[in-house]
Amino acid sequence: SAVKFIVRKFPAVETRNNNQQLAQLQKEKSEILKNLALYYFTFVDVMEKRILCIILQTVNFDLTRNYLDLVVTYTTLMMLLSRIEERKAIIGLYNYAHEMTHGASDREYPRLGQMIVDYENPLKKMMEEFVPHAKSLSDALISLQMVYPRRNLSADQWRNAQLLSLISAPSTMLNPAQSDTVYSTYLSLSVSPVGFILCHAVLNSDAAALSLWKLALQSSSCLCLFRDEVFHIHKAAEDLFVNIRGYNKRINDIRECKEQALGSMHRERRKFLRSALKELATVLADQPGLLGPKALFVFMALSFARDEIIWLLRHADNIQKKSTDDFIDKHIAELIFYMEELRAHVRKYGPVMQRYYVQYLSGFDAVVLNELVQNLSVCPEDESIIMSSFVNTMTSLSVKQGKPLLLLIFMSRKAVAYTSVSKASLGIADHRELGKMMNTIIFHTKMVDSLVEMLVETSDLSIFCFYSRAFEKMFQQCLELPSQSRHSICFPLLCTHFMSCTHELCPEEVIARDRSLSLCNMFLDEMAKQARNLITDICTEQCTLSDQLLPKHCAKTISQAVNKKSKKATGKKGEPEREKPGVESMRKNRLLVTNLDKLHTALSELCFSINYVPNMVVWEHTFTPREYLTSHLEIRFTKSIVGMTMYNQATQEIAKPSELLTSVRAYMTVLQSIENYVTIDITRVFNNVLLQQTQHLDSHGEPTITSLYTNWYLETLLRQVSNGHIAYFPAMKAFVNLPTENELTFNAEEYSDISEMRSLSELLGPYGMKFLSESLMWHISSQVAELKKLVVDNVEVLTQMRTSFDKPDHMAALFKKLTSVDSVLKRMTIIGVILSFRSLAQEALRDVLSCHIPFLVSSVEDFKDHIPRETDMKVAMNVYELSSAAGLPCEIDPALVVALSSQKKNISPEEEYKIACLLMVFVAVSMPTLASNVMSQYSPAIEGHCNNIHCLAKAINQIAAALFTIHKGSIEDRLKEFLALASSSLLKIGQETDKMTTRNRESVYLLLDMIVQESPFLTMDLLESCFPYVLLRNAYHAVYKQSISANA
Repeated sequence: SAVKFIVRKFPAVETRNNNQQLAQLQKEKSEILKNLALYYFTFVDVMEKRILCIILQTVNFDLTRNYLDLVVTYTTLMMLLSRIEERKAIIGLYNYAHEMTHGASDREYPRLGQMIVDYENPLKKMMEEFVPHAKSLSDALISLQMVYPRRNLSADQWRNAQLLSLISAPSTMLNPAQSDTVYSTYLSLSVSPVGFILCHAVLNSDAAALSLWKLALQSSSCLCLFRDEVFHIHKAAEDLFVNIRGYNKRINDIRECKEQALGSMHRERRKFLRSALKELATVLADQPGLLGPKALFVFMALSFARDEIIWLLRHADNIQKKSTDDFIDKHIAELIFYMEELRAHVRKYGPVMQRYYVQYLSGFDAVVLNELVQNLSVCPEDESIIMSSFVNTMTSLSVKQGKPLLLLIFMSRKAVAYTSVSKASLGIADHRELGKMMNTIIFHTKMVDSLVEMLVETSDLSIFCFYSRAFEKMFQQCLELPSQSRHSICFPLLCTHFMSCTHELCPEEVIARDRSLSLCNMFLDEMAKQARNLITDICTEQCTLSDQLLPKHCAKTISQAVNKKSKKATGKKGEPEREKPGVESMRKNRLLVTNLDKLHTALSELCFSINYVPNMVVWEHTFTPREYLTSHLEIRFTKSIVGMTMYNQATQEIAKPSELLTSVRAYMTVLQSIENYVTIDITRVFNNVLLQQTQHLDSHGEPTITSLYTNWYLETLLRQVSNGHIAYFPAMKAFVNLPTENELTFNAEEYSDISEMRSLSELLGPYGMKFLSESLMWHISSQVAELKKLVVDNVEVLTQMRTSFDKPDHMAALFKKLTSVDSVLKRMTIIGVILSFRSLAQEALRDVLSCHIPFLVSSVEDFKDHIPRETDMKVAMNVYELSSAAGLPCEIDPALVVALSSQKKNISPEEEYKIACLLMVFVAVSMPTLASNVMSQYSPAIEGHCNNIHCLAKAINQIAAALFTIHKGSIEDRLKEFLALASSSLLKIGQETDKMTTRNRESVYLLLDMIVQESPFLTMDLLESCFPYVLLRNAYHAVYKQSISANA
């Protein structure tokens, strides 16, 4: 309520008689002074800087332009002031707090308050203020009558004149571009209708002024005050003139111009400029030397394009009723792109331009200026000294001097200013040729010293910083249109312009910095995402084509060929014949465009944009577009590889390794082709992604194909082996499904044969296969821990049996006291199965590495094979570890040794060693019980048993080698002891008469042969001493005979 009271009474706020309304502000007066001081004194600065227009009437372009800029700045300042809604509240509150604190109003308050009241309607007030200056202002505006219409020609007129074309007249291509009004050809000379409003009387008295006024009203509907603050000129002018008598014609003019102020003319201009700038950029890229003589064309093109882009940006965001076609330009990116290309040419070949104009100044301009000075009829002494010094300085210029030519620019401007004042003896108004020449010289010196400033002056588009919503919309439209996506890089490049939009009076302003960095990052990120999505779609198409070549699809084709040959009916009638792979490449004409063609075209366009610049600097931050694409490709490649496994945790389904490998190779082939579009190191992407996939988790903590396949093989395939649904067939070197009541959802052979295991090794690599091995060993370690518990439960009986193997009756009595015999054999079988699977994986890894690094693998193998027997075990284990990593088989498995060593030990080493020995005893004396199992029948076709007991051979040898390596015992002695116990136990079942007990006696006998064949520590001679070979021969004969009769 207090603030409302101050605003209502402003500026005469009675503080003494209104204590009740203002009482609540008493406590806050210090805070008000502190917080509003900055705003209050800003208003004071505006008041102090109110411009007193100086009469400057001259043919000097710089002074005329600065004068008009001064008027526009003053007008803009006062109009922006009137738009601050809280101005009265801020000033009134501050003054009240000042009066309460210091006992008197601020000394600036009366004038400041009066100014705020006077400028409630700023244009009306300024019309009164500019009455004394109407003549000078109108003369300055009318002086543009020869320049402004030329800058506002239609696109057809530009096209007919072949504006900006370097190749329209080849014979004059090397001639320097000249103009009587050099500056006005490339500077933005948008005549502000506000200037004519301030000196409106001239509209009724001067036809040229009226013509310029109408032209200005037709070209724009809204004018820029400051950044994104605009001013709707038609409505404001009509509201002012409606109260002035005799201005009905001017009001009608305003209404007519408003109707004509549409965007069609500007739309056609932009269309022309796109083709003109493209031609200009193409010619200059091929012949950069033309930048010297045709520099004026470049800056004209940049200026024209800049004006049209800013016009579109301003009107598209502020005009409510508009034609969509006129105010939405989907090809604006192309125009901006060619602007950036021209800017890049100027920056790149700046030394070429500087060298050209240094020679031009000394060899031509100096000569012409000297002639003009010599031909002057009257030349006072002061002016003569200045001109002579000026000519001498220019004549002495050389390429070796290079830049800077700041002294020359200063001297030229001093000469122009000296001759421009009204009382000068040598008036430049009377010597127009001299004035034109001086302006031309100033332009040429800028070409040497101020190229960067010239680029900012003619092509700065930092205004986009304050139209971020429209900026982003233009970018999205560019990406959506495939033909324009090649120009999308212009949007991040525009963010480099934003560094020039901060004002030197506000160096702390960070809005432009933050916005430019965020927009540049967003644009590059979106471009990379778009390219990534296109690449992903191409990869999907290629993976589909690769999938058609998989062996699983050939069965139907073979079947059709066989049936066709035998003239049998091929399936249902009307069934379409399956297309063969490669049909997609057959085309009848070049007009047929497939989806893959469209994707490649779109990708090549977008990659051109990403590859356009290696990096860009925005506010001391360097952005590299290619790195955005690389990072996105890495992320998508990682997700795609994991996605292509098609792992379903609920159903435990997963892609075959060979099929995944085919898809990954197709994916990599596409990614490899990206190097044809963009200069990126795709090998780095492969290394980063594929190496991460060999670990348990990737860099984002997500599961990899290594963890997925390891879990699947352990939890699905090997678990079903333990359940008796799958058996390991040594003859096929694969796990095969067994006929059971509940059929499995997958075929084990299709995941475990040699080709699949090789594919798995290709995918996981040595690191991934090592992780797989470690996971397998962890499961073996847990089984061994359980076996040790069973040994502890039977330790006394086993101790007696170890020393009584030559006493059959006593052994039989002790055997009956054993518990969990079946559990021991089952756990040992599980260990054997896991070790058999690992041997398949290791063999596949060895095959893969032998193809990739044959010399290294052969060196490792040679190293392993030549370890002396007397070598220290630690050294030998290091060699075994190296060999195991290369997939080579070792006498002692280092991974198993590490796994068993890590088990918790609560007893002494001697007890541990004893338990290890008794474990071998337990397995040996339990083997005869296998003969009574129906599934223990040996099958010669698979070279094994359907209940996987043939895997006991690998389990016994590997476990014994690992345990006795850990406990530093003799592996050979313990295995001999095992063989003696096992032989003795198995010979006893030969004396059994119970057929149920001995039904598969011969099949179990063969286990002894398998154990010896598998062991590097046992020999057949040793077996012969324990178990007659004739029994083994008869056993083989019996099982083969039984197999033949069963098949018959």
